[in-house]
Amino acid sequence: MEASSAEGRVREIAERVAEERGLELVHVEVAGGARSPIVRIFIDKPGGVTHEDCSEVSLHVGTVLDVEDFIHSAYTLEVSSPGLERGLYKREDYERFAGRMAKMRTRRPVGVQRNFRG
Repeated sequence: MEASSAEGRVREIAERVAEERGLELVHVEVAGGARSPIVRIFIDKPGGVTHEDCSEVSLHVGTVLDVEDFIHSAYTLEVSSPGLERGLYKREDYERFAGRMAKMRTRRPVGVQRNFRG
């Protein structure tokens, strides 16, 4: 299975689990190779997430991933808060944090520069 389609399925599962617990799903990524992928899930809520929030999401998402078995190798599941350097992934993120300082890195240079602050 391609990483992008696996990522989409993980996102659907994580979104459902997070919403059931009153949490915001910030981002999902599937990194690494097909041999031992790392599935990263970032969650948040007003006031910040707790270790218990992360543990509960990990348990429930991990159970669904194991039952559905669409990641065809051993994987590592990481669930955490987005941290202080929270990425902006959705339009709502940009609107929510409008007016605040941001660091951005482009895939391709703009002129000769790829890193920006503003």
